[in-house]
Amino acid sequence: MKRDNFSGTFGVLVALAGSAIGLGNLWRFPYLVGTNGGAAFILIYLLFVFVLCLPILISEFLVGRRSQSNAVRAFTTLAPKSKWGIVGVLGVLGAIAILSFYSVVGGWTLNYAVKAISMDLLHTSEQVTDTFNSMVTSPFEPVIYMFLFLLLTAGVIIGGIKNGIERFSKIMMPILFVMIVMIAVRSVTLPGAGAGIEFLFKPDFSKVTFETLLVALGQAFFSLSIGCGAVLTYASYVKKSENIVKTSALTAFSDAIFAMIAGLAVMPAVFAFGVSPTEGPGLVFIILPEIFEQLPAGGFIAILFFFILLIAAVTSSISLMEVIVTYIIEEFRLSRKIAILVTLFIATILGTLCSLSQGVLSQIRIFGLNIFDFFDSLSANVLMTLGGLLLVLFVGWKLKKEDFMDEISNSGTLNHKILYGAIYFLIRYIAPIVILTIMIFGLI
Repeated sequence: MKRDNFSGTFGVLVALAGSAIGLGNLWRFPYLVGTNGGAAFILIYLLFVFVLCLPILISEFLVGRRSQSNAVRAFTTLAPKSKWGIVGVLGVLGAIAILSFYSVVGGWTLNYAVKAISMDLLHTSEQVTDTFNSMVTSPFEPVIYMFLFLLLTAGVIIGGIKNGIERFSKIMMPILFVMIVMIAVRSVTLPGAGAGIEFLFKPDFSKVTFETLLVALGQAFFSLSIGCGAVLTYASYVKKSENIVKTSALTAFSDAIFAMIAGLAVMPAVFAFGVSPTEGPGLVFIILPEIFEQLPAGGFIAILFFFILLIAAVTSSISLMEVIVTYIIEEFRLSRKIAILVTLFIATILGTLCSLSQGVLSQIRIFGLNIFDFFDSLSANVLMTLGGLLLVLFVGWKLKKEDFMDEISNSGTLNHKILYGAIYFLIRYIAPIVILTIMIFGLI
């Protein structure tokens, strides 16, 4: 079966950046910053991104491109007759788990984008809270919008890699960046925004706990889409002439920059209007509409913000769905259309359970968490981190060093031996120890 490919460097970069830059940056990052002490959390997060997660990102990219296969077959191709395929299985399961709850939040985003366009969003504080609570607890409204969001995602990937994912990413990623900068500029120029800027850039390490480290690591994994097969799957469609280290570094840098701009778009406005930054997951959907209500041209800003949020959600969801679709196509020899229909069925069933767990199924608890929160915690703190740990163990200890060097140097055409040696050292020794230590303390 002939495989599709990205057309070139820019196509690869915008697709990978699109996978990384999503609700993890715009929805998850601001409220985690708010509930975990602000600047200290950000510094730890950035440290994890560039020292720990970048080598893992490179590892996943390397495995995907060298194997030119789906998340599971990649490991059985590079290590035949071994048990390493379990790493790919964890990746596919991680993608399913994330897509299940992610599509629910994507549905909320689509719902709010529609509400913003119809000017049915800006109300008093109490009305905004009631709007959000009644929406997420409804047995019908969020499920319908979740399904529409999944259809939107499927509509992109039906065109394949080059004509679907790459074309969408090339158009939407530059628009996304310009729009979020516009929102951030408005936020930081509000009267009283200085306290929010200080919250983002003046660290208080007295608030840091091992839970902070675990949450920061989970967010770094979640934000960069590593450990769930997304990078590996995209990399399997990348040409052998692409520079793995350069593309991975630019992806991590783009993601980190966007996360910081997202923080500047949200936190200064939150402080300017005297709102607590510890609001949690409802920060974007409850607090920001209240703020937009009080701003000149607030209706336009609300439309802009929720359209940004929707684009970011779709660029990430397409990478998650592609992991599952590519696996089904190659392992069961089905057409792309059939594979997408199967994936839609699975995601709709699990997504519906996640959505209903906010309302009629809220009494169902798994380890004390509702279904939505369980899938969130399972993916970010278990499947992705465990997948990342096994991935670096595979690349650092199972894959031959000469194969690693051959792939990362494009068969010797790129000559950066000292850099590649340092990356290999981080992958082989530092990354496994750090991930394992944080996971153990997180469990304790």
